Amino acid sequence: MTPHVKQRADAPDGFFEAEAAGLAWLAEATPRGGARVVRVESVGPRRIVLEAVPGTRPTPGAARRFGEALAETHATGADAFGAPPTGWHGPVFIGRRRQACTPEPRWGAFYAAQRVLPFARLAVEAGSLTGAELAVVERACELVAGGALDDDRPPARLHGDLWSGNVLFGPEGVVLIDPAAHGGHPETDLAMLQLFGCPFLEEVLAGYQQRSPLRDGWQDRVPLHQLHPLAVHAAGHGRAYGTALADAAARVLHLA
Repeated sequence: MTPHVKQRADAPDGFFEAEAAGLAWLAEATPRGGARVVRVESVGPRRIVLEAVPGTRPTPGAARRFGEALAETHATGADAFGAPPTGWHGPVFIGRRRQACTPEPRWGAFYAAQRVLPFARLAVEAGSLTGAELAVVERACELVAGGALDDDRPPARLHGDLWSGNVLFGPEGVVLIDPAAHGGHPETDLAMLQLFGCPFLEEVLAGYQQRSPLRDGWQDRVPLHQLHPLAVHAAGHGRAYGTALADAAARVLHLA
C-alpha cells in the first residue's frame, strides 16, 4: 500500500518531529506486549510519511487485546509526570495546539497547571467558556494541584490524544496514530476513550483491567481525567465543550 503522507506548509517548528518522537517512544513498549503504533517512514520540518494501515472491521477480540496492550504501554512508564518522550527536547502538541511538557514529581500539580488551566483560559478568550465557569474550573484545578486526588501510581507512558480517530483497527489488531505522548496518569487515556467513544469500549476496558486492574472508584474519576480533552476542545470547538468542561469541573469538586 502507498504510505500515508501528512504535510503542512505552515507547520510550526518541531511539529512533525514531535509526532515521530512520540511514536518512537510508544513503540518501545510494543516488543514487550504494548500497543502497536504506526511506523514512521520519514519525517521532516513540514511533512511526515507513515506506513499505510489497511482498515478492517473492529471486533470484540481485537478491542480486548488492545486494552491489554494499552495497559502494557502505560506500565512501560515515564521519567516523570509531564515528561516528554525520551530524547525529545522540542515542542509538544495536541492536535495543532502546543502544550507544555515540563516534568513534575506530582501528577496533580502537572495536570492542573499544564493540561487544564492553559486551555480553559483559551476557551474563555474563544467565547466557549464564561468567566463564572472558568472560576469553577479554577477551583477544581486548585483541588487537583494541591494533591487531594493524587495516588501512588507511577508516571505512565501515555498516548495523550487517545480518541477513536487515533485508534485504527487493522488486520493485525489495533494500531495507534497521532499521539501527544507524555508521562501522565493511566486513567487519562482511558477517560478520553470514554469521552469520544471507541468500538467495543467495554471490551477495551475489560482487557485493560485484566492486565492492570484500576484503583477502586475509577468510574467516579472519569470527569477528572476528561478535564484536559474537554478544555482542549472548548478552546477550539465551541460552546458545547465549554459547558461540558464546567460540568466536569463541578463533579471533580465532589471527589475530595
